[in-house]
Amino acid sequence: MLSLAFVTGTEPGKWFKRFTQSTPHALDTKGVDDPFAELVSDTSPTSLALMRLPDSRVTDEFHVVRLYEEVPGVAVPKESLFAELGERVNYRDLEGEIINWTFQPQATLDELRAALQVVAANVGVVLAPLPLLKVLSKKQIACLEVRDAPLVETEIALVWRKADDGDVIQDFVGVAKGRTARSSRGSRQGASTRRRKQVSDSRNAQGKRTYTKHGKKRKGVNLKGPQTGVKRRRRK
Repeated sequence: MLSLAFVTGTEPGKWFKRFTQSTPHALDTKGVDDPFAELVSDTSPTSLALMRLPDSRVTDEFHVVRLYEEVPGVAVPKESLFAELGERVNYRDLEGEIINWTFQPQATLDELRAALQVVAANVGVVLAPLPLLKVLSKKQIACLEVRDAPLVETEIALVWRKADDGDVIQDFVGVAKGRTARSSRGSRQGASTRRRKQVSDSRNAQGKRTYTKHGKKRKGVNLKGPQTGVKRRRRK
């Protein structure tokens, strides 16, 4: 049995389906605001967390597999000019707007929900990862991609305790990374290579990437994927 907690703003249903169809393992999942808390719970810990990075709680005790970057977004009132145009917004175009709330890794999603209620009342805007805004926003709000915003760049990653590593978790990692049953990187092959990569990733899990006002990032490459609101990482 694999128990997995996934963060609000992700839609991993296709991975769950592939995992149950392609492996003999049972799967128990739940969507939560803070999957890391579920991972380290003393009462009913999960085996695996699909969570948003950066997160300062992720230490060398954990393996980290980064899956994709999230596109920065802005939530605006449905009756605003931005919503009427329905186009990507440049941060400089928001000059003069009331910015009710800007996403920070340590913030709670209840804070974001409260800020979105203000936007729904036709007051101000909110800056946060676009997939997260789309999930939490109501019909009175339009969610658009924003460029050059001073937002911490976020990533979605799989995180688990090194002590819990095993074939079941590696099989799910393989599904999320797009590996097939015939891949030489299956649960019983290439384990040492994968784990070396995971150790390297875990050391960087606390790092932050921020957008500057000039549109340059300190590190990272943006690659648009087939999903709306996410950036695919380049495969090596």
